[in-house]
Amino acid sequence: MAGGEVLGRGRLLLWPRVVLFGDSITEFSFQENGWGASLAERLVRKCDVVNRGLSGYNTRWAKLILPRLISKSAGAENTVAVTIFFGANDSALKDLNPKQHVPLEEYAANLKSMIQYLKSVDIPEDRIILITPPPLQESAWEKECLAKGDKLNRRNATTGEYAQACVQVAGDCGTDVLDLWTLMQKNEDFSCYLSDGLHLSAKGNSFVATQLWSRLEKKLSSLPLLLPYWREVDHTQPETSLL
Repeated sequence: MAGGEVLGRGRLLLWPRVVLFGDSITEFSFQENGWGASLAERLVRKCDVVNRGLSGYNTRWAKLILPRLISKSAGAENTVAVTIFFGANDSALKDLNPKQHVPLEEYAANLKSMIQYLKSVDIPEDRIILITPPPLQESAWEKECLAKGDKLNRRNATTGEYAQACVQVAGDCGTDVLDLWTLMQKNEDFSCYLSDGLHLSAKGNSFVATQLWSRLEKKLSSLPLLLPYWREVDHTQPETSLL
């Protein structure tokens, strides 16, 4: 059999995919020991984990670009889960950070809009997980702000209002939710989860990975291993196993 014939026989293998959509906490999640990298490692040979984190973005910008990332003709069909992880920038104080700030009611409406869009391209609510912003450790974040010549531009209590709105939207829309703001503060010294008061530390990444997997595992546990284990390949006629 000619090599060209063999190459032409197999169906195109489409890996299922999990899309991580969010701000810098998602963008940085593929760094060493990051929560996104941990998820990708768990799902290797089963599905692709696609990082669509955009540092500094809020839900006002996110809802505009979501249709450019996922559409019926581009990836929706094999998308088995989507995380929507915004709020750390939306909850910035309006007077001190007007560029990133999004009012609370608009934040909730934007999340609902993104869920409705995903449903419109046949990604049902049971494949969507909303993630609240983590708590803010104000003294550590204030040091970061002061180093840039700025004042403290976020407050943990304000972030909590956005987290609560995120949980409410999940309840209204029937999606799963990971309430990091509440869960992390069950530890009195929640600063151990944060590297600079806002972004995740190694311990914070591990925490998110564990909590997220507990929600994703039931959605993805039935995914098969793609392509046979190498010992199961018929080495005398590999095309019978692989095509």
